[in-house]
Amino acid sequence: MSITFYYAPNSSATRVHWVLEELGIAYDKVKLDLRAGEQHKPEFLAINPNAKVPALVVDGTPMFESLAIIIYLGDRFGADKGLWPRVGSGEHAEALAWIVWGSVTLGGTIFRIFYNTSEWFPAESRNAQQAETAGKEFEAQLGLLDQRLRGREYLVGDGFTLVDAANAAALGWALTMIKVDMTRFPGVAAWLDRCTRRPAHQALYAAT
Repeated sequence: MSITFYYAPNSSATRVHWVLEELGIAYDKVKLDLRAGEQHKPEFLAINPNAKVPALVVDGTPMFESLAIIIYLGDRFGADKGLWPRVGSGEHAEALAWIVWGSVTLGGTIFRIFYNTSEWFPAESRNAQQAETAGKEFEAQLGLLDQRLRGREYLVGDGFTLVDAANAAALGWALTMIKVDMTRFPGVAAWLDRCTRRPAHQALYAAT
């Protein structure tokens, strides 16, 4: 089997990068310089017509969208390694629910804050009211996540899974730019610390 991973450091590809490291499967990496526009080259557009990272090519078949890639990797490789519930189990349904929540609900809110506050976007497109509203939603979602983590160390089942990797990667990145008093969410803070201390997460920065 051959797997090629297309990524850029400190991007949405980090979630997939972490998952690949957790799974311990062999893969080749191709780093793209987004500022130089390498994602718009024809050879990459043939893999991901969205001109975004991450992308994965498995035995010649291209895949894109972080969520789809992680679910595919979980279903194919994760169960045997204890990192993903087996298809058909109740925990598998929970895993799908929480990984979609992290990518769509939480991820959508994070993007709205970023879009309305970051210098990456034109000043005329930013809206302070939208940023404030999204900030309140973000804190409400942190509260929901904190409630889920009461009495448990990880989001699904008794141990760490790829659901934790995906959500912790997104949330950890968001908290570098969104200032929140995390003492209000002790369960989330402790969970993030547990997840990011894992060797696979540490390996991302040594290998980037």
